[in-house]
Amino acid sequence: MILFPAIDIRNGNCVRLIQGDYDKEKVYSNSPLEMALTWEKKGAQGLHLVDLDGAKTGEATNKEIIIDIAKNVTIPVQVGGGVRSFEQVESYLSNGISRVIFGTAAIENPTLLQKAVTSYQDKIAVSIDARNGYVATNGWKNTSKIQAIDLLKELEEIGVKTIIYTDIFKDGMLQGPNFEELQVMNDASSIQVIASGGITNTNDVDTLKSMNLYGAIIGKALYDGSIFLETLLEGDKNAR
Repeated sequence: MILFPAIDIRNGNCVRLIQGDYDKEKVYSNSPLEMALTWEKKGAQGLHLVDLDGAKTGEATNKEIIIDIAKNVTIPVQVGGGVRSFEQVESYLSNGISRVIFGTAAIENPTLLQKAVTSYQDKIAVSIDARNGYVATNGWKNTSKIQAIDLLKELEEIGVKTIIYTDIFKDGMLQGPNFEELQVMNDASSIQVIASGGITNTNDVDTLKSMNLYGAIIGKALYDGSIFLETLLEGDKNAR
């Protein structure tokens, strides 16, 4: 299972939000690039970057910072937040980004998603952010009438290979992931599932590994020191 430290970018800073609430922000660094280099140095296998401004506005607000990170690290970088056009996808993928993540656009513009998947195959992923089982959009401000499991099946038909699944109520709360929903999503299709939200300790990570998930994104627990990336990676080595 690939472990992705999360770097959420807002106003040029590396921040964390609680349950996606833009009024509940904590700034951890004023240099997302330095943060990325730190995680790479600690052994990260990939980085998960989110343009929080972009997720809210639909514009690639922090694009320059994100591309700068991709050009200065040697590990894969996946990016989400504000991806609303094919030009944005092309721009990211031609500037060192390994995978581009659709969120709101996957719901509101399935034609765009289909075009991107047809052109770039497994370099395109979709973030399914769920609130009580229903998909949330526009930086989690709105909740749709689409159930997460139904969207998953639609994505499989389109040809999407990877999803990031977040239970919004778990995000930033350090209360553990929604293991039950993650298992349902993982069992329901052939799509690779990356878990996000609520990961609190090494036991959570071990449980996710036992579920045969493709990856896990860790945010607040890393930044607050309740999990150390080196410890998790050392555990991986010892298990081999």
